[in-house]
Amino acid sequence: METHGAGSMKSGPVKLGVIGLGRFGRLHALTLLGLVESQLVALVARRQSSLDAVMQEIPGVPGWTNLEQAIEEADAEAWIVACTTASHVQVTRTLLNAGKKVLLEKPVSDSLVEAASLAPLVHSDSSNLMMGHILLFNSEFQQLQEELRRGPLSYIDCVRHRPASIVAQFPGENPLHAVMIHDLYATQVLLNRAEPSHFSTCYHRTAGGDIDLALSQLCWTDGPVASFAASYLTPAGMAPRGFDRMEVFGSGWAARLNSNPRPIELWDNQAQWPLALEIRTGVHGATGMLAEELRCFCRVVRGLQAVPVGATYTDALQVQRWMDQLAACAK
Repeated sequence: METHGAGSMKSGPVKLGVIGLGRFGRLHALTLLGLVESQLVALVARRQSSLDAVMQEIPGVPGWTNLEQAIEEADAEAWIVACTTASHVQVTRTLLNAGKKVLLEKPVSDSLVEAASLAPLVHSDSSNLMMGHILLFNSEFQQLQEELRRGPLSYIDCVRHRPASIVAQFPGENPLHAVMIHDLYATQVLLNRAEPSHFSTCYHRTAGGDIDLALSQLCWTDGPVASFAASYLTPAGMAPRGFDRMEVFGSGWAARLNSNPRPIELWDNQAQWPLALEIRTGVHGATGMLAEELRCFCRVVRGLQAVPVGATYTDALQVQRWMDQLAACAK
């Protein structure tokens, strides 16, 4: 399709709606309230009880349980899609057909075929569909991108562990798809979308047969090697969202990122990590990587910025193909 990034310029805050009011949809809504670049004008959920719960924190913002009605009645220029992955493509298709711009939480879909079905509706520059990827807006990761001027990378090592309790809470959820995806996106950005030449994966399983650890490796011809560990292994005494670490090595230089949990620690009767993610919300201001992601989306909606590398629809399909290939070769 033709490029539509410039569009007709408007002024004032971007009027936005949020679809899906679970943990992350709620964070989107609360963050939007704290940005001068945006105005939260609509909330959409499957159940009235979900709307009622969020509206105790966000009074005065109209809510709907019917998406088509919300699109017609709400004064929203663009929408944040944070509902369940199973609904992503259907909801996004409805919005794009209505001429709306969309920020879609990843992944596009659990199915690459279904994800690819949106292609006829997405502009060639992805200006009407930006993927939600908060790690791109993490301050340390942005600094790491600047450090790449030191020279090309030889090795990338990504570790992302989550609580062992997830195995029982979400039976059948594969950490390769639910956890490793974040580091695959980050690696895609660091290597400027280069396509790997080698894929390998092995799993560790619990006594009940559930996958609790995925170890993967990507290699690039005449280029770097990247390794990825994603698990549900951390015990209850560790930070509630486990921990994340990335190390990169180049010729004569190296860097390490510890992005989760954030450095602040708190103790009372037990250890706590108040900032597992770099996200702070509030009506008097919002800071951190989700705030920067939403500011970027507002600029994209206004035609002031292109969708960044790692957040386009094409980028999402590339990473989804990587995951499918890693899963297909798993042992």
